Amino acid sequence: MKAVERAKLVRSLRQESQRLRLLLFVIGFFLVTLTFVVISKPDALLFNLNGRLSVDQAPRSLLIREWVDADDAASRRSADTLATAANDPKMVDDDDAGEKANTNAIGTSEEEKRVLTSEPEQGKWEEEATASELLAGGGGEEGWKGEEGHQDHQHKVTLPTISNYTIHDATEDNDNGKQEDEKTDTEIKYATDIDQTNGGGISQQPAKDNVEWDKPLCDFSNFRANVCEMRGNIRIHANASSVMYMEPAGSKRDEQWKTKPYPRKGDDLCLSHITELTVKSSKVAPECTKYHDVPAVVFALTGYTGNLFHDFTDVLVPLFTTAIEFNGEVQFLITDMAIWWTRKYAVVFEKLTKYPLIDFNMDDQVHCFKHAIVGLHAYMEFTIDPLKAPHNYSMVDFNRFMRMTYSLPRDAVTALGEIPKTKPRLLIISRQRTRMFLNLNEIMTMAEEMGYEVVVEEANVNSNVAHFAKVVNSVDVMMGVHGAGLTNCVFLPHNAILIQIVPWGAIDGICRVDFGNPAEQMGLRYKHYSIGVHESSLTEQYPLDHEIFKNPLSFHKNGFEFVRQTFMDKQNVRLDCNRFRLVLLEALDQLNQ
Repeated sequence: MKAVERAKLVRSLRQESQRLRLLLFVIGFFLVTLTFVVISKPDALLFNLNGRLSVDQAPRSLLIREWVDADDAASRRSADTLATAANDPKMVDDDDAGEKANTNAIGTSEEEKRVLTSEPEQGKWEEEATASELLAGGGGEEGWKGEEGHQDHQHKVTLPTISNYTIHDATEDNDNGKQEDEKTDTEIKYATDIDQTNGGGISQQPAKDNVEWDKPLCDFSNFRANVCEMRGNIRIHANASSVMYMEPAGSKRDEQWKTKPYPRKGDDLCLSHITELTVKSSKVAPECTKYHDVPAVVFALTGYTGNLFHDFTDVLVPLFTTAIEFNGEVQFLITDMAIWWTRKYAVVFEKLTKYPLIDFNMDDQVHCFKHAIVGLHAYMEFTIDPLKAPHNYSMVDFNRFMRMTYSLPRDAVTALGEIPKTKPRLLIISRQRTRMFLNLNEIMTMAEEMGYEVVVEEANVNSNVAHFAKVVNSVDVMMGVHGAGLTNCVFLPHNAILIQIVPWGAIDGICRVDFGNPAEQMGLRYKHYSIGVHESSLTEQYPLDHEIFKNPLSFHKNGFEFVRQTFMDKQNVRLDCNRFRLVLLEALDQLNQ
């Protein structure tokens, strides 16, 4: 009996051991898989981390904010006023939680009204980012540290300086504190090897690092972005979320500003997830623990980044505008860091700064600078205003910078016939869920019969930027339905052609603002093709005599959520090849010039 019981016990133990090993194997496999996903493609996760915004909640343009929740103001407008409103977009995307946008948005300037009212007479509405392009978090992870560890101190700290100057404490004599440091040659020269042929005659007149700063620390006048800039004795204390300008003895100035360094001013939904910084003048501050002999630029990453369009219009274009003049001699301090995002665009950061990125939220140092910029210079969507930008930078400069950054070989298209037996290359940006080409094969066949070499690529959140950049740079014409994929036009060679297909729904104006105007400002040739009723898949959902076809603008009064779902999420495109052929013929004609 004892032998039998012992055998049963042994079998039981073996079974329990097998179950335990199987459980450990399953848990291990799950952890390895999760680790691989997080490390390799965190931006493809179908959820948000740290409670951050999905790009589905991203309003594409602040210029359309005022219309979304006007409390039935549209019903109180006169017919003339409503007609005017159709040409002046002031509506923001509703977020998924059903929260309403802030109606107290900053007003549109006269220049912006002039640009918008010059668009076609259909309503100006935005696309909303697709659900797969969710924004990953990462602000809580360890960032790229720019400096070594913190040194404890009780009084004044004497540290090996990493600068060519010394920032004096407020308690010291100011006799030496008012000396001016001349910029090095690398700080004075233009920031890149960009040829100025098409750059609008950029003038480089860098100012010296004056110790005393006699203008307001911050400029809140821009409708899109707040920027604070100062020169002198500046201390950035991440733990206190503060940037302090040390006033010299005898100064009576007392300034304090609250700012969130992300260029979506007035967008409370977006900015609610951005770290707020205090910029102030002061005569008392914590001791310096790190000294820098280069300027600082402080900006945020969270917001709506994670969607290609927002990556560029909210971060990369403004960052270029703000930092390119420093020729890499600039230190970036990033609030709300997303490590996967900085890795995705690592090559861009390498061109803009020679120094490791500092994760502002994870830093415990008191950084001392003589020149600091908090926030990024930003203007309208996906655009640089050369009349307002530092040194008159333009989108031509940005286009050239992106080609240089990704080592793209073609600076400009060549006229047809200059290279024998070479066909013009046409890139078709395809989509897989919404706004798809339903007759893609027919479009390809038509284009090939016309003499094009056709390339088809899908641009999505998982696309490799360097690979896509090379494909785009190799073509002469790029076409696609309105969407984030058209942002890749930044890699096109000068004088290439961008064709934007505009879905049915009275959204022509905003389509032009998002991509038409930026393309032309980059030195590209732009074509705008609005589909007809018979080219829309909406004909399969509604009868032809439905109001949605007779007067699509009237549906906008139902709110943008309805507009988005109806005209974007639930609409695909079947191009009329006989009608669209004329557009491709015009493109061929332009390539011959």
